[in-house]
Amino acid sequence: MSVFGGLLSGFQIVLQPANFLYCFIGVFIGTLIGVLPGIGPIGAMSILLPTTFGVSPVSAIIMLAGIYYGAMYGGSTTSILVNIPGESASVVTCLDGYQMARNGRAGPALGISALGSFIGGTFSIVALMFLANPLANVALKFGPPEYFSLMCLCLTILIYLAKGSVLKAIVMGLFGLLLSTVGLDLTTGKPRFAYGSATLYDGIGMVPLVMGLFGISEVFTNLEGPLERVIFKSKLKNLFPNLDDWKRSAGPITRGSILGFLLGILPGGGAITSSFVSYTVEKKVSKHPEEFGKGAIEGVAGPETANNAAAGGAFVPLLVLGIPPNAVMAVLLGALIIQGVAPGPTLINDHPDIFWGVIASMYVGNIMLLALNLPLIGMWVKVLKVPYGILMPLILLFCLIGSYSLGNNIYDVVIMVIFGIVGYILNKFEYEVAPLVLAFILGPIMETAFRRSLIMSDGAFSIFWTRPISAASLIIAALLFASTGLALYRKTKPMITE
Repeated sequence: MSVFGGLLSGFQIVLQPANFLYCFIGVFIGTLIGVLPGIGPIGAMSILLPTTFGVSPVSAIIMLAGIYYGAMYGGSTTSILVNIPGESASVVTCLDGYQMARNGRAGPALGISALGSFIGGTFSIVALMFLANPLANVALKFGPPEYFSLMCLCLTILIYLAKGSVLKAIVMGLFGLLLSTVGLDLTTGKPRFAYGSATLYDGIGMVPLVMGLFGISEVFTNLEGPLERVIFKSKLKNLFPNLDDWKRSAGPITRGSILGFLLGILPGGGAITSSFVSYTVEKKVSKHPEEFGKGAIEGVAGPETANNAAAGGAFVPLLVLGIPPNAVMAVLLGALIIQGVAPGPTLINDHPDIFWGVIASMYVGNIMLLALNLPLIGMWVKVLKVPYGILMPLILLFCLIGSYSLGNNIYDVVIMVIFGIVGYILNKFEYEVAPLVLAFILGPIMETAFRRSLIMSDGAFSIFWTRPISAASLIIAALLFASTGLALYRKTKPMITE
C-alpha cells in the first residue's frame, strides 16, 4: 500500500463516527489534563486505560494517543497565565510566556503557542508517515539479538539522560526489571516471586502499577498542602499574532519542528528535552538574547513547537520497532499488547487499520486542538479555578474503579495502593519513576529476546557481539555507561580526597 493510499484509508477509519468521537474525547481530555497542573498525560492515560478495554484496538489507541499530544497543547495555558507548567514539557514556556502575559501580551503568547504547536505536530505526522515504511523494512532484518541489544541501549540512554541522579535512575531501571520477572516464567512456566499468591502468578499488572505510581501518588503529594494559583486576570485579546510576531517566530517554529521530531525519536529524549534544547538554541541564535526571560515571543514559539513535534516523533520507534522511547509510549505499548496487537516492523502490514488510523487521527486531532485552544481559552481559565479538594478525590475514585474493573479482583486495588505509596516515597526522595515503568514493560520482551538468542547460538553469548547491529548497540551502551561512571567518579573524587 502506498503512503497516500494508506493515509486515505486511515481517514476513512478515523472519520467513522465512533473513532471520530474517541479522537475528540482523547484530545479534549489531553487538553484538560495539560491545563490542570500536576496530573500529566501519563497519569491520565494510566487512569483511563481500563476504559479502553471494551472498544476496538483502533479506537483505544486513537484516544490514548490524543491524550498524549493533546496534553502538549494544554500545558502552555497554565505556563502563560499562572506561571505553573500544566505539563512538564511546558516548564520552559513559563520563562517568557508568563512575562508576556505580565506585559499585556497574553493573547499573542497563547496564540503563537497554539499555532506553533499545530505546525510542529503536523510536521511530525508528515515525517512519521514517510519514514515509517523505510524504517520498517530495515527493522525486519532485526533478530532476537538485535532487539535485546537495542532495548539495552534504550534503557541506557534513558538513564543517561535522567533529570536527576544517574545512580538513582539505574536503581529504578533495575527495580523495574525485577518487578517484570514476577509471575510465571515465560519459558518453563514455573512461578517466580509469587509467594503462593494467585494474583501474582499472572505477574504485577501494568495498569495497577502505573495508576499507583502516577495517579495515587499524585493524590498523596497534593494532600500535603493546597496549591495556590494566582490566575492572570486581565482580558485576553489579540490571540492571533501580528506580522512582527510571525517574523520573529518563523525561524524558531521551523527549527523547533525539526529538533523536536529528531529528539522525540531518541530514547529518553522526548518533549521535555526538546523544549529545553529549542529554548537554548533560540537564545544562542537570537540577535537579542537579553530579551529572553523578559517576554521574548521566540522563547514561547520554539519550545512549544518542539514539544509537540517530539510527541509525534516518539511514535516512530513505538510503531516501527515496537520499542517505547519514553514512559508515556511505554503505557501506549502496554495498551497495544493488552489489545492483542504486537507493535513492530510488521504492524504496517498486519494491522494497517491501526497504523494508518492513528496517523490520520493525529491530523484530525491537531485541527481539533487548534479549535479547542484558541476560541475556548476562556473556558480553560475557568477550569484552572477547580479546587484540588474536589479534583483529587475524583482522581482517586477513577483509579479505584479502573483497577478493580480489570478483573474484578480486590488485590489489584491493593497492588495499586501499594505502588501509590511507593511512588509517593520515591518522589519525596527524588527518584524518577520513568526508568522503572519503561524497564517494567520492556522486561518480558528483553527476557524473551535474550533467551531466543541463546537458543539460536546453543548458549553462546558471542551471538550478541558477532552480529553488527547488536554489537554496535552494546558498544554505544557500554560507552554511555563508562562516561556516566567517569562523571560520577569525578564528582565523588574531591569528597574522597577530603
